Amino acid sequence: MGSSLCLVQSLVFEVQKELFSDNINIQSFVSPSAYDTAWLAMIPAENLNSQNQCRGGPMFESSLNWVINNQKEGGFWGESDVGGHLPTIDVLPATLVCMVALKKWNRGRTNINKGLAFIESKTAEEILLKLYEYQNLPRWFVLVFTAAIELAEAAALEVVFQENLRGPIADIFFKRRQILSMENKALEKLETGSCHLPLLSYLEALPMSSIHDFGEQEITKRLNYDGSFFQSPSATARAYMATYNVNCLSYLESLVQNFPDGGVPAKYPVDEELINLCMVDHLQRLGLGELFHKEMDQILHRIHSDERQNYSFGDALPMKLFKDALTFRLLRMKGYYQNPESFCWFLNDAKVMVHMQENPEQFISAMYSVFTATDISFPGESKSDKARIFARIILQTATMFDDFEDHNFVISNGLRNVMKYEMDVPWTARLDHLNHRKWIEESNKSPLWVGKASFYRLSCLDNKKLAQLAVENYEYRQSMYRQELEEMRRWSEEGGLSKMGFGRDKTDYSYYAIAASSCHPFNSIMRLAMAKAATIVVFADDFYDMEGSVSELHLLTTAIQRWEGEGLTGHSKTIFDALDDFINKFVANFPSHEGSKTVANLRNIWSETFTSWMVEKTWSLMGYVASMDEYLENAAISIAIHTIALPTTSSFLKLSSSNGTQNLEYHEITKLLMTIARLLNDSQSYQKEEEEEGKMNFVHLHMKQNPNPKACVEDSIGHVNQILEEKMKEFMEHIFMEGDNSMPKSCRQLHLSCMKLFHMFYNSANNFDSDTALVDDIKKAIYLPIRKIHTCNQAGG
Repeated sequence: MGSSLCLVQSLVFEVQKELFSDNINIQSFVSPSAYDTAWLAMIPAENLNSQNQCRGGPMFESSLNWVINNQKEGGFWGESDVGGHLPTIDVLPATLVCMVALKKWNRGRTNINKGLAFIESKTAEEILLKLYEYQNLPRWFVLVFTAAIELAEAAALEVVFQENLRGPIADIFFKRRQILSMENKALEKLETGSCHLPLLSYLEALPMSSIHDFGEQEITKRLNYDGSFFQSPSATARAYMATYNVNCLSYLESLVQNFPDGGVPAKYPVDEELINLCMVDHLQRLGLGELFHKEMDQILHRIHSDERQNYSFGDALPMKLFKDALTFRLLRMKGYYQNPESFCWFLNDAKVMVHMQENPEQFISAMYSVFTATDISFPGESKSDKARIFARIILQTATMFDDFEDHNFVISNGLRNVMKYEMDVPWTARLDHLNHRKWIEESNKSPLWVGKASFYRLSCLDNKKLAQLAVENYEYRQSMYRQELEEMRRWSEEGGLSKMGFGRDKTDYSYYAIAASSCHPFNSIMRLAMAKAATIVVFADDFYDMEGSVSELHLLTTAIQRWEGEGLTGHSKTIFDALDDFINKFVANFPSHEGSKTVANLRNIWSETFTSWMVEKTWSLMGYVASMDEYLENAAISIAIHTIALPTTSSFLKLSSSNGTQNLEYHEITKLLMTIARLLNDSQSYQKEEEEEGKMNFVHLHMKQNPNPKACVEDSIGHVNQILEEKMKEFMEHIFMEGDNSMPKSCRQLHLSCMKLFHMFYNSANNFDSDTALVDDIKKAIYLPIRKIHTCNQAGG
């Protein structure tokens, strides 16, 4: 049974209760860390006796129970890749430390045996060997993994690694000695001067000799105001066992109270603004923005109003950069003024940039956040351009080690696939509907960033009801789209358009592009109006280009200018009648007092468009070569994107009289849209138009008017792309920033949708004229359900 609106609405209500209720503890949205939970489970309920033996049981029984109850099927503790059971690199230290906690209290013998079997397994061998082959073992892994091995040995656990791992493990211990010798020279300076987390934040992983040398007073002196040691539960647990400081205890007790099931996160507290930002971003990417717009608007308004920098001294560099870029993107898309310097600050620090280049795997999510933030650049923002180039380099470097065929133990397949897709296909060429599908299928559990000893994830992003809602909502849209496409086909056939027998019948393409790019997914009237306008444009344009005689075209152009169809016959009459019927039926949706004005506006728009086609035909027959400016002035109209974008915003079209003739004056956003659409088309259709239709094209005009013996068509295309880049930035600024006499936001977003569909058609090829290029995408957008594909992905890992 297909998705229904009733089910979607029911799920929205349930998700609102789970994620947005006033009594929700937002810190509970942070996923637990097996590594940190195990450290809390080691804390004894009472102090040690004189023989250094534990009296009583664990202080936090719930944490110990969590360890017992949350071992994965493969015998490990920690994270696994999206949809499967393939572990990430944090499972090695996490599994060792969890077994130590169980052994300490003589609990979970079965769990320990499974854990030991995993450590000895081929899976653990594969993780370690491939990481070792990568030759860039993360600093955090070196520190916590070696310490975990020592803990296991001290606890008399019979840990046995594969024979061929002895050499790599010995090398990892050697790397730890190097780290400690370099960073342990002056403990009092360890909190500053490094891009890494301070060495002391790994207190639980430091050798006992270092802790004793450092001293109880020095540990106490460095406690945070909340009693934590670098806001790290594991480090604070170790600090408490070394000092029994009451402030440490208060922090740990508060931590357990906020996570009553016993599983604690890798950092506490986590910036609540960051959690909220991640929720907003996730909801948008799932295609649920329209369903939670009030909650999302409140979050973004609150964050924009709060000018405080919500960071603590325990925050890692990747976390800060991740948040800064995410904040910039979400607030800019909402229309709030944002300075690129707010996330491009890393470009001013050569040391930080070198650190990122040397440790790319630690900055995958942060650089992905930076890269997507630069999607929305305005004119003059050179820092944003530089940040985009740098982020692309880091992401490409971090995803190069794809020798990990099934997964790479650092980032999930889903996140890797999404990153590659977004680097290959510009944001402006991706249709929202299919973007939502890709995010639902591939990236629902991707980590935010690598922490001190585990991956930071938000459990709210893996909410089962939210995932179900995303699928049901997508498939409900598909059911609407299928019905509307059938209506489009009937309309095209009954109006005689699809029976004319020439040119391109792009009814399906036109509807798909409008539906998949629409910013108003539930506005059927608007969607059908735009799709019908696009279909008429294609048939009429082809009639002028390839079928109509000069006399027929003159008659049709004159008829449209006068809006009088008497005397028309054949294809001319079919086109005129279809257009007249379309306008009259569309205007019937408006209040009666607006009808006559809207009819006049729409007729004028179409009249101007038909006239521009006649001008092009005349130029072609005469062999007239227009100047580039003259060509672009007419061609921006003949591309006819405004006939698609403006029907629902026709009340914003200004009419002015000049010398007794009526001219159309468009909003700057519409002018930019028309120019961008024309240049996108010309950059991919120049060969077809010259060889098959004999039409002028901006690419050819540039070559003719800038003769250079060494120049080639690629140079002219490069010139067009340079203009496009500048126009795109101007367009984005008009779309997202409120200006004087600006269009309402919904109308600006509609213009953005039209630009994206044109960019999709003409991104790297002329997909519009291809009969097969978009077939698979149309199936995914309208016909193929997500549920079956998503289930297959989960089963296959």
